[in-house]
Amino acid sequence: MGPEAQPDMSRIQEEMHHASQPAAGPLKITFGKKSAEWTAEKLAALPHQSISVYNELAKENQTFAGVALSDLLAPLGVPAKPHGKDFKLYAVAVGADGYEAVYSIGEISPDVHDGTVLVADAMDGKVLQTAGPLQLVITGDKRPARWVRNLVAVRVMTAE
Repeated sequence: MGPEAQPDMSRIQEEMHHASQPAAGPLKITFGKKSAEWTAEKLAALPHQSISVYNELAKENQTFAGVALSDLLAPLGVPAKPHGKDFKLYAVAVGADGYEAVYSIGEISPDVHDGTVLVADAMDGKVLQTAGPLQLVITGDKRPARWVRNLVAVRVMTAE
């Protein structure tokens, strides 16, 4: 078997990791001593935006609808227009299965970055099913490795 015939093990591992997801509870977002909790119903009441991305694993374009993560962080005191020491802030997104991905404040802030980090509750016009009720999706990444299915927590912390 030549190298071109070998399976892409990183893709297989990623697909297996996300294959069986435990049920997700509400999304809890924390920053210091402040926190907020979001259910799919509560999030659905907020103004939504849509993003279109190419999902390398599914080999198709997908359109997600949801709320920008920056909009959920601002009421907790996370700077909307970071500068200086604010760039030490980062967010850890956690799925119900324990999967975690890190996003810098610069990636989250539309004031700094062209991409969008979205807390999605719908894909292609339908409520999320296997990846939901909430999924964190980011534009600009080449593959969905940092998308977090069944999102249950976002913790904003400061790098030392």
